[in-house]
Amino acid sequence: MPEHDFQKKADALFEDLKKRLLNLGDEHEFDVEGESGKLEVIFEEPEPARFVISPNSPIREIWVSALSTSFKLAWSEPAAPSSSKKPAKISTAS
Repeated sequence: MPEHDFQKKADALFEDLKKRLLNLGDEHEFDVEGESGKLEVIFEEPEPARFVISPNSPIREIWVSALSTSFKLAWSEPAAPSSSKKPAKISTAS
């Protein structure tokens, strides 16, 4: 997938994720901030913590950093095209 296409898809994914997290944050008491193409999920209780979710466009991955752990998730398209809209799949990169 060309980098520009990945970036467009990642932007759409992040907008949807931000909306969902904002709704959940009100219910479960965490904050969500988003700027410069990344999202931060901020917890104050039971102790302060910050998760950062960001695209890495050159290698077509979504990175998640949480506490002392990080995950690199590879982007993959659905196997077969269909008439219904299916979300993109993200799998753990090896």
